[in-house]
Amino acid sequence: MIARRVSTRRLIARRVSMRPVIARPIVLAVVAAIVAGCAGGSPGAATPTPSAMAAGPTVQPAGAPGTSPPGTSSIPGASPSAVGIPTFRHVYEIVLENKGYGDLVGDPAAPYFNALRARYASLENMYAETHPSEPNYIALFSGSTQGVTDDGVHDLSGTNLVDQLAAHGRTWRVYAENVPSGCFSGDSASGGPDGSGTYARKHEPAISFTDISGVPSRCSNITDLSQFDPAAADFELIIPNLCHDMHDCSVAAGDAFLAGFVPRIVDSPAFAGSVLFITVDEGTSNDHGGGHIATLVISPLVRRGALDAAFRTHYSLLRTTEDAWGLGCLGGACGATGLASLFGG
Repeated sequence: MIARRVSTRRLIARRVSMRPVIARPIVLAVVAAIVAGCAGGSPGAATPTPSAMAAGPTVQPAGAPGTSPPGTSSIPGASPSAVGIPTFRHVYEIVLENKGYGDLVGDPAAPYFNALRARYASLENMYAETHPSEPNYIALFSGSTQGVTDDGVHDLSGTNLVDQLAAHGRTWRVYAENVPSGCFSGDSASGGPDGSGTYARKHEPAISFTDISGVPSRCSNITDLSQFDPAAADFELIIPNLCHDMHDCSVAAGDAFLAGFVPRIVDSPAFAGSVLFITVDEGTSNDHGGGHIATLVISPLVRRGALDAAFRTHYSLLRTTEDAWGLGCLGGACGATGLASLFGG
């Protein structure tokens, strides 16, 4: 009996002493895999999504390697956008005019704008690129001011958002209030199916790119606001006339326009899974180039009342659209971060 107990104890001790020998290679293998994974990418880098991997090489306007195109501002230290941006069903953008952040946020003359801000999300640290108006619209549409420094008539050859959308099978429309039909390229126009009001070319960026203005099948996508359809295209840019965008008229007049028009989007079945950006072309100061501006992110997918405090520019909106659909990135948008944090990313 004693001999049997001793034999049993020796057997148990032998088995226990073998456990570290068996487990050690497994532990070392796990540690090696973790170290290898960390060494394979930059700290904090996100794992690419299938859509991002399929997007192909980054699209950038021509320029010297490693440099920004003319007029492009960059965000020092910015990293690529994180995963977490939804694949939106539609992206809508409304651009207002020449109002600083404080001209809209908290202004009693803009009750509808502020009600949207309370219900959806707001970019609290958003800045325009420059002054005057037109370069900011060009930047929002192409990731660069394309060297434009005034509000003149320009015919540009740079790559733009429409090129990206077309390359990925996405559709687009520009609805510019009071713009004449037939690929109109004049600097201004009034009246038409939209009624009284004045259209200004300097506020409609698509017509400034020759691969749009010179191609009838493309520029026919630029129509007046009477033809607006929230389900017509994946990307829809809405340009109010000089009164409704607050350029020539009061904040109250612009807010009344939003109150009448925005429900056509948010009350539409097309709004499910979509996003609407309401932004301003430029502020009233020179802070960060174009001044502090208000921007709303309206979507059933955002956190209610979310306030984003990160530094943002128009390139952040472009980058969000690009990331949502795996389009690559253009110019300054390549250095901007998208709005994943507002969608739980």
